Amino acid sequence: MEDPILTLPEVAVLLKVAEKTVYTMAQTGQIPAFKVRGQWRFKRDDIERWIDEQKAAVKGNLGKDAPNV
Repeated sequence: MEDPILTLPEVAVLLKVAEKTVYTMAQTGQIPAFKVRGQWRFKRDDIERWIDEQKAAVKGNLGKDAPNV
């Protein structure tokens, strides 16, 4: 069973980005996160939902810049 709580390095690996990127995103509220004694933690379900929302947003924006024919 996968751990329901992820650390910052684990999220960075999952998203294939630098740890600093995840840190900045957490600080600015761009990604769902919470702190435990000053250390960022992430609920796996929240991250998976956030990924799905990002995919849907990209999908929804596809074609908006395309000229109307």
